[in-house]
Amino acid sequence: MAPAAPPDLPDFVVAIDGSLAEVSVENGFPGARVGYCTVASVLIDLALMAELDEQRPADPREFRKTEQSATIDAAFPGSNVVTRTNTSARDSFRETLYEVFHDEVPDEQDRQPLLSTYEALLAFKPTTRDGQQCPYQPDGCDQHLAQVRPGITSCECPKRRPIYSTDALRVYERFRDLGSNMEAIGEVMQVWERVLLVHLLRCFERKGWIDREDKVGRLAFIVDGPLAVFGHPAWISTAITKELKRLNSLYRAKTGRDLLILGIEKTGEFVTHFDQVDQTQMAGEEHFPKRAYQLLTDRYIKERIKFSESEKRYGADTYFGRKLFYKTASGARIVATIPFLTDEQDTLDSDDIAPYPQFAAACALLDKLVSSRYPNSLSPLVSANAQAAIPLNLGARVLEQLARALMGRG
Repeated sequence: MAPAAPPDLPDFVVAIDGSLAEVSVENGFPGARVGYCTVASVLIDLALMAELDEQRPADPREFRKTEQSATIDAAFPGSNVVTRTNTSARDSFRETLYEVFHDEVPDEQDRQPLLSTYEALLAFKPTTRDGQQCPYQPDGCDQHLAQVRPGITSCECPKRRPIYSTDALRVYERFRDLGSNMEAIGEVMQVWERVLLVHLLRCFERKGWIDREDKVGRLAFIVDGPLAVFGHPAWISTAITKELKRLNSLYRAKTGRDLLILGIEKTGEFVTHFDQVDQTQMAGEEHFPKRAYQLLTDRYIKERIKFSESEKRYGADTYFGRKLFYKTASGARIVATIPFLTDEQDTLDSDDIAPYPQFAAACALLDKLVSSRYPNSLSPLVSANAQAAIPLNLGARVLEQLARALMGRG
């Protein structure tokens, strides 16, 4: 059973979620498409919410004050949409990705763009002997980039075309000249969500709050999906682990506790597995009692969920945390990821919770925040998803206008 809830749960939760869409547009080129991606962060005042709960029925105007939201959103050139400063849709996509990181400033007081955090993580990217292929390889460039540097640099071939620091994500390799680019935009969205988490923590560090119990100690962070990065940008998960360990060491040195961060999975094979193993042969009976947990080990995952004989631990290249099954006090099944915040935690060999000083708080928070409307989810993520949801009226006509604006730049 989960440890007893601590008396001082966080007063605030920051929830991060994103959504994406893509439509065909009329721009004079057949097959032209534009994508749209938005990532929302929602700050929820749990203390005020609890106070209003005691005064039911709550005034809706007062209840709306429990949430504050902000979004990052951008339109991306898809197939057959070329900005005037480029010669291909692929290069237009690359430039737009860099510009969004460069221009997006999540905190107006801090004034640091999202690019500053991304490039701090870029410094942790391992170098290989051959490096990565130049983004202009489809155009005949045979150069390899040993290291992608911050800012905008140039390819070393005679054409000296621009190389963006965001090219290190290699999302452009997923870009398709014809057809849908939802996969490429999906890779962008997952990077945004996770870089935004790190950016907020670095912002608190710059404000002098990262090691203060009365500041960061009152916060919990919840990200939609596992604490992992998949696909071409997967290298950034290792960089995030290193940066989270650094930031957490500042917080732990003063408080003796860890940052409280959770990733929540609503669908997928781990959610399906938890649902299945919780069933018994007796109708209506379930295997896991309320407040039971299972911290998944590498052996369990490879033997029971994703069969593998690999000696490399599960998720070694993609995850910056580990899986947790938890049955809440209300009986809901939650598949969460808790981050690796110290070297001792950075293992899947044991299911011992002793290295995780915030484990009891994490379970108690799941008990408190589990959604009654959506299975396998938490109410803050429901709010973040609502803020990130692309409006139904943002249809082809609006995206056609975005396409024309993109093509008219330069």
